[in-house]
Amino acid sequence: MAALLHEKVWLDRNVYNDAEKAYYESLSKMDSVATLAGVPNTELSTKVISLENENKDLKKAIDDLRNLVISLQVRVETLESSSSITSDCIQVQSEKPAAASTDKDDEDDDVDLFGSDDEEESAEAAKIKEERLAAYNAKKAKKPVLIAKSNIILDVKPWDDETDMAALEQAVRSISTDGLLWGAAKLVPLAYGIHKLQISCVVEDDKVSIDWLTEEIEKNEDYVQSVDIAAFNKV
Repeated sequence: MAALLHEKVWLDRNVYNDAEKAYYESLSKMDSVATLAGVPNTELSTKVISLENENKDLKKAIDDLRNLVISLQVRVETLESSSSITSDCIQVQSEKPAAASTDKDDEDDDVDLFGSDDEEESAEAAKIKEERLAAYNAKKAKKPVLIAKSNIILDVKPWDDETDMAALEQAVRSISTDGLLWGAAKLVPLAYGIHKLQISCVVEDDKVSIDWLTEEIEKNEDYVQSVDIAAFNKV
């Protein structure tokens, strides 16, 4: 025992080391807790509120998507049902003409008890229509018919200064036909004592041709050298 009292060997060193390690680890945990305790409560509250708001936004977005999917599904079902109804209507309409023709044949076979009344009404309507048409035609016949006319001035040139211009004018005026009316005439000097006959006339366009009239005047070869149209106006 006396020898052991002077022995300096530490037999329980490992136990003390483990105890020391556990002590420092507990101190480090206490430091982290103290650190958290030092964080202000307002900052934690702000973070918590922010997380709650984000959670609400996500939940709302999910609800909106769910409602959108439901509305799309309802719309698709509605379109499908309407398309089926349309196809049924088309099929019914295609079947109607055949049924109508069959009904018409059946009606033709039946006795028409009211046919006489319909015939009387149609006859009365036809009579009224004829009376109105006759009145319109009579009113139209009373209106004066517009006749297209033209006012023409002709230059009739003689052969020379010895031509009898009075006889020339008489020969021109002797041309007569329905729709031709001669007007005033005068002598217009040309040159070297020669005068031309300038004569006006009114013709109905549907009855008198200008070419025909000039040809008829030029047939008087003893007096007439040529015929020119000096003026032409619609009346």
